[in-house]
Amino acid sequence: MVNSLVNYCKTSFYFLIFISISLFLMSMKFILSDLVYFIEWEVLSLQSMSIVMTFLFDWMSLMFMSFVLLISSLVIFYSNQYMEEDYNINRFILLVLMFVMSMMLLIISPNLISILLGWDGLGLVSYCLVIYFQNVKSYNAGMLTALSNRIGDVALLLAIAWMLNYGSWNYIFYLDMLSTKFEMMIIGALVMLAAMTKSAQIPFSSWLPAAMAAPTPVSALVHSSTLVTAGVYLLIRFNVLLIDLWMGQFLLLISGLTMFMAGLGANFEFDLKKIIALSTLSQLGLMMSILSMGFYKLAFFHLLTHALFKALLFMCAGSIIHNMKNSQDIRMMGSLNMSMPLTCSCFNIANLALCGMPFLAGFYSKDLMLEMVMLSYVNSFSFFLFFFSTGLTVCYSFRLVYYSMTGEFNSSSLHPLNDKSMTMLFSIFFLMIMAIIGGSMLSWLMFLNPSMICLPFNMKILTLIVCLLGGSMGYLLTNVKLFFINKGLYYYNLIYFAGSMWFMPVLSTVGVINYPLKLGLYSYKSFDQGWSEFFGGQMLYNQLKNYSLYLQEFQNNSLKIYLLSYMLWFIILLMMISFIN
Repeated sequence: MVNSLVNYCKTSFYFLIFISISLFLMSMKFILSDLVYFIEWEVLSLQSMSIVMTFLFDWMSLMFMSFVLLISSLVIFYSNQYMEEDYNINRFILLVLMFVMSMMLLIISPNLISILLGWDGLGLVSYCLVIYFQNVKSYNAGMLTALSNRIGDVALLLAIAWMLNYGSWNYIFYLDMLSTKFEMMIIGALVMLAAMTKSAQIPFSSWLPAAMAAPTPVSALVHSSTLVTAGVYLLIRFNVLLIDLWMGQFLLLISGLTMFMAGLGANFEFDLKKIIALSTLSQLGLMMSILSMGFYKLAFFHLLTHALFKALLFMCAGSIIHNMKNSQDIRMMGSLNMSMPLTCSCFNIANLALCGMPFLAGFYSKDLMLEMVMLSYVNSFSFFLFFFSTGLTVCYSFRLVYYSMTGEFNSSSLHPLNDKSMTMLFSIFFLMIMAIIGGSMLSWLMFLNPSMICLPFNMKILTLIVCLLGGSMGYLLTNVKLFFINKGLYYYNLIYFAGSMWFMPVLSTVGVINYPLKLGLYSYKSFDQGWSEFFGGQMLYNQLKNYSLYLQEFQNNSLKIYLLSYMLWFIILLMMISFIN
């Protein structure tokens, strides 16, 4: 049974990686030749009615599909060993393949109807994957994920309904009208709302860390190139609407605050997977904010490089969790580099790529984005959010490395930590190579004519200074003495606010249902159990019940009743006779 499943995983791996390489080569051809293919497939034609399926193939969709399929193939190969003891691994692989197919449909669709099919497919399959480990925590996380994403689905449905005014759902025909006509601006606002829910921007951020209840290979896929990046990709396709003044400024503010909030929260978190999830949220905020400034190519560039090192980060974390028998608390770790040198080396490379270490994948996109921010007309608050969030990213990355790879091992000495899982290491090594060379390779391919960026020296080294300050703060904050910890208790409320994602998980769950439930209880007591019920149906019911009980007494005591009625009738008869006389 196990051998057949192993072969099933390997078959999926070879199939997906072959298609991925083919699509990447096609995307190179498309980008060099500046080709775009718009394909219409007539599914059904009946008299004057025709149902047409449209597909858009350009360098962007082909390259994104190749990256999604590459990471998916490595995740399936990785799951071969990570999920080897799971009885339902067959079902798990099928769910992952369905997830990938939904993402493919979303990427190549220039039509809102087919986008909604892929969008809803992602939502449904993500719910199935989040509740894969069947327990109460997973069920709650899955429901929060599904209901948060339903808001975006409703926004897309409203946009589809509004586009009936124009006679076609192919948004590609109306891109020029998006920022000029008021009716199309409504569609743009609805699409932006859908993208914000899927990419977990404020106030829809709470579902993203909750989705960590899913198996780690799913987290590697979801948080690198599929579910959470779908919103960013949709806005890249609709980038013309962000030319409009208020939409771009609104998205810049929201995404900047999301980036800051996630970076702050990750510095107070001790769950390994949640720290990486919050770093994903921070990078999504960075992509959204640079996209809102009009640099959609840069946002797409960071989307691809981020997919590489974030998948690597999750796979290394999964290997550590697998070896520590499902323990995710970083306080229980320590000196992991002594027991798992290969995994920890790749983990550090992924962390440095996330921080923007020169010549790794993250450097080429993050440094370019920050330089474009310095060249652009942004206000001081947005400028502060960009650079402070960059410092926070380095801070929590160094904090994570400090807790997991220095000091003594703080868990049970019986844990057999090792690097002998060759199947998992193959996927990790492959992504590690991509995290090293991927950024430079993509920059040479995507930016054939690089632009000249001329900045003063102090602004050029500002990014480096912020990163150094962030790294030193990450080291110092984890090394504080007892005195500083006691001082920190004075600011407990502030620390709790920053560490709980600004109370967003509470507001998204209890905060949403608390007032409606209280209103329902008040209505129930006032109407269903109030005077109207007492004098209405309830009173009639009580009266009939009392009468029936009274009659039942007569039926149950027949002899006594007969004697009593005889006596009463005899007395009445005597009274009548005496009255007549």
